[in-house]
Amino acid sequence: MSTLKPQALVLDFGGVVTRTLFETHALTERALGLAPGTLDWRGPFEPASDPLWRAMQADEISERDYWKTRTREVGRMVGEDWNDMSTFVQRARGADPQAVVRPEAERAIRTAHEAGVQLAILSNELDLFYGSSFRERLPLLSLFETIVDATYTHILKPDREAYAMVSEALRLPPETCVFVDDQQRNVDGAVAAGMRTVHFDVAEPARSYAEALAHFGLAA
Repeated sequence: MSTLKPQALVLDFGGVVTRTLFETHALTERALGLAPGTLDWRGPFEPASDPLWRAMQADEISERDYWKTRTREVGRMVGEDWNDMSTFVQRARGADPQAVVRPEAERAIRTAHEAGVQLAILSNELDLFYGSSFRERLPLLSLFETIVDATYTHILKPDREAYAMVSEALRLPPETCVFVDDQQRNVDGAVAAGMRTVHFDVAEPARSYAEALAHFGLAA
């Protein structure tokens, strides 16, 4: 373990800052006019019942491939042809991004910011999935020093260069960054890049944020 003091909290976005689409099926069904229980894929919450999720976890398909398939499926359910994830996310989640932010994320981010911890987001698809106007409609993002989004860089986690980009943007050694992600492959990539890490458990967000803040001597 590095002797350098942690200085930055680097977060994945979808699943870490916001609740996953798996957790908001009821909201999605209401927004799209679907009957309750129509959406039955549960990803990490019920992997045994989601073969497509298991294929993604086994690296047989990419995370983007998983969501492309789900996007097309849900589009067909409402009689439309959806080819991009941003359509799905924006139609499912409406005009209020704050409604899907994890309260645990809000508290932890503000706690870190008030303590002087630098904040960054490292995402594979922030604007690709949420749309380019999303950032302006979510005031919480104004607390972040930098957002590195592979929508524009085209360098996806777990490529080592993705982690280098965020540490360079922060002007900090990677050893001083605490990286939080819900995908093990991305956590492994951060370890290889020299960062401290927290594997975020979407089923236990409070515990995961407590673990992240503990690196800085902070309580959740």
